[in-house]
Amino acid sequence: MLYKPPSPQDLDRLKDELGLSASKMASLFGVSSGRQWRNYTGGEKPRDMNPHMLFFAAARLELDDKTIERVLQRMRRVGATIDLNADSPAPDGEQQP
Repeated sequence: MLYKPPSPQDLDRLKDELGLSASKMASLFGVSSGRQWRNYTGGEKPRDMNPHMLFFAAARLELDDKTIERVLQRMRRVGATIDLNADSPAPDGEQQP
């Protein structure tokens, strides 16, 4: 698979296009907080966005709720626990906004 991650500027542009806060972008991409999201969009050495995270966000933006739920059910059948509406626990030492 060939994958080149979006640049921090690309991710900032998407955030602006969607009109979402850093916290809402974190939720969309499945990261724990707005602070974690900003690791992909700024700082001295921003993180590269992994393809699975980008795929997850793109799927949530493009697929209808019924299809998303079908995928989540498949994940649960494999053994995962997942609830997109639950708050993520903060990583060690990080406070939730």
